[in-house]
Amino acid sequence: MTNLFADIPPDLPQELFQTLLSGSAGFRVERIVSRGHASPEDFWYDQDEHEWVLLLAGAAELAYADPPRRQQLAPGDAVLIPAHCRHRVAWTTSEQDSVWLAVFFSRQIIR
Repeated sequence: MTNLFADIPPDLPQELFQTLLSGSAGFRVERIVSRGHASPEDFWYDQDEHEWVLLLAGAAELAYADPPRRQQLAPGDAVLIPAHCRHRVAWTTSEQDSVWLAVFFSRQIIR
C-alpha cells in the first residue's frame, strides 16, 4: 500500500519527484511534492508525452507559453497538458506541501 502523503522529507530544498508506477509506451505515474518551489523563470517543460496532473494538497499556479496564461490550482483540481504544450510551475505555496499526482502517457487515452 502507498500513502501519497507519507514519507515526505522535512527538508525539501528541491521538488521531490518519485515514480510510483511505469509501463510501456512512456506510461508512468509520479508523486511530486513542492514546498514553495517554482520552475526557473526562463525554463519551460516541453514534453514528448501528455501529462494529466491532479493537485491533492496545497496550492499552485501553472503558466503556459502559447497562448500566455496562468492557471491556479486548488486541491482536487486536475489538468490535462498535451504533449509539447510548453508550461512551467509559476508558484506553489510555502505554507504547506503541495502534493501532485502526475500521469504521463504517449497516446491520447483520456477523453
